[in-house]
Amino acid sequence: MNHRSRALCFVCAFLLVCGLGPQSVLRSGKCDDAEFRTIFDGKSLAGWHISAKSGHSRASRNESGGRWVIENGAIVGSQDIPGNGGLILTDEEFGDFEVSLEMNNDFGPDSGLFLRSTDDGKAWQAMIDYHADGNLMGIYGEGLGGKPSVRNFSFLDKVTAIRPETAPLPLPVLPDAWSNFWRHGEWNQLRARIVGNPPTIQTWINGVQFMNWTETEVRHPAQGRIGLQVHGGGDFTRQFVRYRDIKVRNVKSP
Repeated sequence: MNHRSRALCFVCAFLLVCGLGPQSVLRSGKCDDAEFRTIFDGKSLAGWHISAKSGHSRASRNESGGRWVIENGAIVGSQDIPGNGGLILTDEEFGDFEVSLEMNNDFGPDSGLFLRSTDDGKAWQAMIDYHADGNLMGIYGEGLGGKPSVRNFSFLDKVTAIRPETAPLPLPVLPDAWSNFWRHGEWNQLRARIVGNPPTIQTWINGVQFMNWTETEVRHPAQGRIGLQVHGGGDFTRQFVRYRDIKVRNVKSP
């Protein structure tokens, strides 16, 4: 057996341990760092601004947009007062692009990766609903009538337990293997791509594709900001979302 064959066998064995089938191998996407540029310097919020214009900031009467600080090279977000969240958005606007980041959130706060966001939070959202009954990397029309709202799994009452959901792209990880694939308390990579208008949106978790969805009509501008969210409601002043290594690359429409 040559080196290439041994390497392929090793990868296949690893995927089986993680509960990934052959279709997941085909949908795995390599994130080539050479093609991306960094949009978060790990030291400051340069190039970003906080928005209190969305409905998530009603508890402060839209006076503040949550708490966003830099800690240990990551953007760390939380509610600033009970029930008051908000958005942090890039100053720059993007059209057809792919964004990659690492996430290490507490299990509880509701967050999201906003694509082509307006300052008041209308966007195509790659969901980071990291809580019971939530999901990761499903697609949601934030401020767009809740359409679409597609996911291929939901969390149960703990981060290690999930159930499959009906979606355009079936769940690529066996539920029993989720805790091997997703490493809670460590940094995991999330990635999303949006192209065209009406857009096609694809998402990945740790290099494995989780969603592929195409809108059928123009309902939102063809460009906007990249954003991160802390959801309003409840009291999440002591639980945090954490993001680092945020990168973007422009992509061409097919």
